[in-house]
Amino acid sequence: MTITPESRAFSGMTTETLANSIGYKSSSIRVRLCETGSFFGVKPHKLPSGRLLWPTDAVQQLIEGRAQ
Repeated sequence: MTITPESRAFSGMTTETLANSIGYKSSSIRVRLCETGSFFGVKPHKLPSGRLLWPTDAVQQLIEGRAQ
């Protein structure tokens, strides 16, 4: 069995967790994603179930950038 990037486990945070971390509504994040293809430059990984996982390191950079 060959391991491809698609078959590797992807860790990240849910849209709800992201929203709570940055003080947004999860619906606002989804709307911006649909309109622009990202949330302030951060693109989520879409799971086969349709759920989104946001990369933790990119979200951390977004939070640090907002703090400055």
